[in-house]
Amino acid sequence: MLRVAGAIIAVAFYIYCIIDVLRTRSGDTRALPKFVWLILVILVPLLGGVLWLAFGRVWNAPGSPWRRRRGPVAPDDDPAFLKKIGDDAWSSRMRQRRNKPDPTP
Repeated sequence: MLRVAGAIIAVAFYIYCIIDVLRTRSGDTRALPKFVWLILVILVPLLGGVLWLAFGRVWNAPGSPWRRRRGPVAPDDDPAFLKKIGDDAWSSRMRQRRNKPDPTP
């Protein structure tokens, strides 16, 4: 049972590394070109995958699934957008106040 679980984990790791190399953009690899990493991962399954993760992959690459987003996710989280909404509301109130006739004679 333990051998089967180890084999399943090894195959899953092998497939993960191949897919990860394929999904990585060519400019986002370190030490070797992307096609060399792919050949290394395919020909030397476990060691190639470990080497890829340790020395070949750029972990904070723009397309990386592990990258944290640094900017706002939605418009209502964006401070510039919220400031613009507040400024627009203030401008419309001032415009209405200027266009309203003076109630005092």
